[in-house]
Amino acid sequence: MNWTQAEEKWNRVKGPAKTNWGRLTDDDLNRIGGRKDTLVDVVQERYGIGRHEAAQQVDIWIGVMHARHRMGG
Repeated sequence: MNWTQAEEKWNRVKGPAKTNWGRLTDDDLNRIGGRKDTLVDVVQERYGIGRHEAAQQVDIWIGVMHARHRMGG
């Protein structure tokens, strides 16, 4: 799963996003709406980390989601 696929399937992947980043609220997830930059911004805000670190976390997460998708999970 690449980011375009995650964006298109946001309603299905926002659950795993909330599992990964437990501080995200339902309102946050709705506001994100599948937009990567917004997810990075919200992760940065909720966890008090730098933008670069938040972007790395998002990239790692989408890589894990891609691997799960390829394995049928």
